[in-house]
Amino acid sequence: MARGRTSLRPLYGLKRWIYRGDRPDAVARLLNAFWRWHYGTARAPQDHGVTLIVRGRASGRMIAFPVVPVAHEGKWYVVSMLGTHANWVRNVHASGGEAVIRHGRDHDVTLREVPAPSRAQILRAYLNAAPGARPHAPVDRTAPLEDFERIAPDYPVFHVIGLPGPETA
Repeated sequence: MARGRTSLRPLYGLKRWIYRGDRPDAVARLLNAFWRWHYGTARAPQDHGVTLIVRGRASGRMIAFPVVPVAHEGKWYVVSMLGTHANWVRNVHASGGEAVIRHGRDHDVTLREVPAPSRAQILRAYLNAAPGARPHAPVDRTAPLEDFERIAPDYPVFHVIGLPGPETA
């Protein structure tokens, strides 16, 4: 285990607990509501979080949740910290990738899933950018790239098309 991570073990355990079964409990939903508001108002830098809005596959209503976009090679990506079974991932698939990113103002975007063999470097960058996701990853952010290649099929990554690039954000 990487140096410094040991002191975070209780926090990581709590984070995994409030997302038991890869679904947010009441505490996580409350925290997500705060972050959704905070990120959506542009009070935080874009690379610290945005609000992703996608149409629900069953309800048809727009559903908003906080995500941390990661910049990699001049492009924005979003990653599912809870893996392939996260509701937002299924909603993105059902919507054909149509979504809105809110960060001060709304940006109509298209999310295109990155093939698993191309995800490893993005996943590593994501864990460096999103401390809140680290408890959910079975590898440390400093792990060798091969470890990220091993888990890549289980963690969807989407290229965000239509959001100003990291160099212009």
